[in-house]
Amino acid sequence: MRPKLHLFSPRQYSAVRARVPRYQAPLPLHIASRRYITADEKPLPKAEEGEAGPNETQLPHVSEEAAATGEITGEGGPEIEEQGTPVQEILDRDEESKDKAPEVMKRGLQNKPLDGTRSFSTYARRRAELAVTEARDSDIEQDVEQDVEQKGHIFDLPSLPLPSNANIKHRFDPVVQQVTALIMRDGKLALAQRNMATILNQLRTASPPTVNPTRPLVHGAPPASHLPLNPALYMTVAIDSVAPLFRIRAVKGVAGGGMALQVPAPLSTKQRRRRAFMWILDAASKRRTRGSGRDGFAQKIAEEIVAVVEGRSGVWDRKGGVHKLGVSSRANINFKRFTGRR
Repeated sequence: MRPKLHLFSPRQYSAVRARVPRYQAPLPLHIASRRYITADEKPLPKAEEGEAGPNETQLPHVSEEAAATGEITGEGGPEIEEQGTPVQEILDRDEESKDKAPEVMKRGLQNKPLDGTRSFSTYARRRAELAVTEARDSDIEQDVEQDVEQKGHIFDLPSLPLPSNANIKHRFDPVVQQVTALIMRDGKLALAQRNMATILNQLRTASPPTVNPTRPLVHGAPPASHLPLNPALYMTVAIDSVAPLFRIRAVKGVAGGGMALQVPAPLSTKQRRRRAFMWILDAASKRRTRGSGRDGFAQKIAEEIVAVVEGRSGVWDRKGGVHKLGVSSRANINFKRFTGRR
């Protein structure tokens, strides 16, 4: 009895070989060369004399076939000799189209010989169309130029020669420009301009102020009801109304005993406005903030300007104190030692 074969036994192994396919050579491929038959080897058939060839027997025309059919049936076909174009056949059947046909076709229908001339000129008509087109184009160009001239500038151009103060740096109101520079901090001009726009907007939308008769506005000011119509003028009137005419200089060691002598000194227009607005700015900074937002500072300045026009601001008291002190010390203007004379 033969022993059993254990394939997975560690002591016994079986040799298993993979079957390798045999290599087969490719079959030879024979391609037959294409042969072209020339006319010399096989000439084309020729027809005998008096007969048509195989490619010369063509079918007759439709009109000729219809004419032959009409002769056979006796109904009569189209006339081959005087056969016209399809357009002429349509004109023969339609009188309305015949009236609208060109002159050349009308003469052909009336069997009139062409004399080589026309009763109309296509060149003249073409020239007329070109003239109309050129005129329309020129009108369009003129309209476009006028539109460009009219719409190119929002405002009228300045008259020449330009004035000496026509500079781009002075295009704003001088008071608005000066106040914008005074409220600017840390060189942030854009922020100062935005605050100035808020101030002017608050003055424009505010109700007309009520002027206090005991504290009149500057001479030449418009009525109080007209001030909101021009916010820049509104602010200018408020600043000029509380602007002092002079300042008090303290000259040390002039009065004797080391005491300072108070001497009034005049101020220019720009200096007066600067001092007045610094007073307004100081009073506005002491106001209580209403609400929140980035426009709170500008709103307080606008409210203080309205208070100045209405006579409710403490800036009026500061102006009055400076003027009283200047009047009391006006005798010191001609002091000898101050003027440099002994």
